[in-house]
This record gives sequence, C-alpha cells and structure tokens, in this order.
Amino acid sequence: MNLVEVDLRRRESGPPGWKRLAASMLLCLAAGLAVGAPLSPVLQNELDRAVVAYESGRLDEAYRQFETLARRGVPAAWFNMAAMHLQGEVPRPDKAAARRWMTQAANAGFVTAQFALGQALETGVFGARQLNEAHAWYERAALAGSVEAQVAVATGFYLGRGARKDAAEAAHWYREAAKRGDVGAQYLIASMYEQGDGLPRDLRLARYWYDVAARNGDEAAPGKVREIDQLRAADQAAPTPTTRP
Repeated sequence: MNLVEVDLRRRESGPPGWKRLAASMLLCLAAGLAVGAPLSPVLQNELDRAVVAYESGRLDEAYRQFETLARRGVPAAWFNMAAMHLQGEVPRPDKAAARRWMTQAANAGFVTAQFALGQALETGVFGARQLNEAHAWYERAALAGSVEAQVAVATGFYLGRGARKDAAEAAHWYREAAKRGDVGAQYLIASMYEQGDGLPRDLRLARYWYDVAARNGDEAAPGKVREIDQLRAADQAAPTPTTRP
C-alpha cells in the first residue's frame, strides 16, 4: 500500500458516507444545494413550505406535501420521499419504494439524488452492495458538478472500487474536486504529485496543493509543506554533475 492509499484510507475511516449524508439531505434543499431543473415560482414555494414543515418536525405534513409535489413530477419531492423512508421518518418505511423514487429523481437530472443513490448502493442500504452501479451514478453527478461525487469517482478509480484501477483518472477527478475547494482532495492530489502517482512527479505543484490544504485547515498538510520545502532545498543544494571534456 503506497502513501497515497494510506492517506486515502485514513480519510475514509470516519462514519459511512450514507450516514453523513442522511442527516442533511433534506436540509440541503432549503439551502438550494440540490441541483436540478429550475421549478416554477409556485412549485418552488410549495417545496419550500414542505421543507420548512420537515425542519419544524411536522413530518406527516411534510410527507403529504412531498407526495402532492411528486404527483406533479417534482424530482426534489421524489428525493425527499425516498429520504424520509430511508431515515425511518414515515410509519411504514419501504426501501424498495425509496429506491424507486430516488432513481426517478436521479434520472430526471437531480444531482443530489444521483450522488445519494451512489452512496446508498455503495453502502448496501438497499441490500447487497452494488459498487459498479454506485460508481456509474457518482460519475453522472461528478460530470454535473457535484464535488462530493468527484471525490467518490476519484476514489473508485484509485482503489479499483466499482471501476477499473486507474491512477491517472483518479488524479483528474481529485484535481477537479480540489479546484472546487475539497480539502481532502487538495491533500490527495498533492500526495499524487509528490509521488508521481498517476501524473508526472512535480514537487512544486505538490507544495502548492499541500499549502492550499493547510490554509483550508488540513492538520497534516503543514508538515508536508515543510517536508517538501526541505526536499526542494536539498535538490537545489546538490552539486550539479559535470562532464569531462
């Protein structure tokens, strides 16, 4: 196991991705983070009211409003109904129905649903884990701009999890996520530049990304910046080989 893989597994050692996502998946709608086709002002207002009801703990009311919106073809409503079933917030949770609604929302281009569906399939929420299908949904969400999905796609390629093992493709997606502010991706792309893993070794770019990660709060990155500075200083101090005439 190389150093990048050690770093990657360390960063994945927290709670399962689905558990991290489930606590905030409905709240993300209120913040406007779930990307999809724009709704009409009337439908958006109804969706906002349903989310407010959910946030206020009026779960039965929220679910009825989501059902009404779902019948009108609103992808966010399909997604939220699925989320409430998966989180056990309805009297008779139904994982099969949740998967069907989440897939409808994902197929409609609802990026949050695409990423959430990938998480659910990867972690086995619906039964057996389906890594290849999960990776496919991550890719759709990543191409649509989801930073979390870009990290997931990169990790899949790096570890060969649900996809072929491809360090160059992993580096591409970690770099995309890093450019969009993901601190873990900033550290990992720095590691890949440092080691020449999936792309040419480049200590200047390794230092750049370690420094960005450090300024964004990564605890390990400041030490790596100092380490890279020492390596570069040693390289500059090394005598230049001479050739005899």
